[in-house]
Amino acid sequence: MTKQEALFKYFTRLADNALILGHRLSEWSSNAPILEEDLALTNIALDLIGRAQALYKYAAEIESKGRTEDDLVYKRAERQFLNVLLVEQPNGDFAMTIARQIFYSAYELLFLEELSKSKDATLSALAIKCLKEVRYHWRHAYDWLQRLGDGTEESHERMQRGMDELWMLTGELFEIDEVEAMLIEEEIAVDNSSLYERWNTMVSDAIKEATLNRPADGYMQTGGRKGVHTENLGFILAEMQYLPRAYPEAKW
Repeated sequence: MTKQEALFKYFTRLADNALILGHRLSEWSSNAPILEEDLALTNIALDLIGRAQALYKYAAEIESKGRTEDDLVYKRAERQFLNVLLVEQPNGDFAMTIARQIFYSAYELLFLEELSKSKDATLSALAIKCLKEVRYHWRHAYDWLQRLGDGTEESHERMQRGMDELWMLTGELFEIDEVEAMLIEEEIAVDNSSLYERWNTMVSDAIKEATLNRPADGYMQTGGRKGVHTENLGFILAEMQYLPRAYPEAKW
């Protein structure tokens, strides 16, 4: 694998995470429990999709094959998407969405702090910009974790169930492969494995404060970073890619 190929795959992987989670959160638009949450979740979705667009544009420039950010979003097949499995999971109820957010936003916060030190100037600048947004994403998820976990009996049970169901998908966040290994040596990429202990402390403390139980470690499901996904991604892409594929020459 050349450095150019590694860079393209790395940027695409980061963009896919942001795009797919942004799409999932956008599904709450007009469906959230209260108006304030409708606006909050939609704004978080916009943050993520905006980040994805910037990363896809950079990936297309690195690839140098004449593709655009739109091509990377609308003209790739399911197996070519490299997002982690966690972000493609259905929203479920509001507690399930918050469980996904608490796990992912904690990871993102730590990840972007490290990415801001990257020797790739574009990545570093983007990470610094996005850190301001992700600090809000974390605080939003943290506040709702406390409210639901330490709320009514039903909200407590739903919040615990959401975390228990998604916990097996968190291990993939801390994997590294030959792509990261090559770029870590160049001081461009983040060593995901080095983030786990801080993430575990951060999430475990938040769970404890919410009077909930940290899910037990066990089997961790993986594959998304290699293009092996759950059926959920196929449904997302079928909806998201329908119009551009049906009318490929259309100008919006």
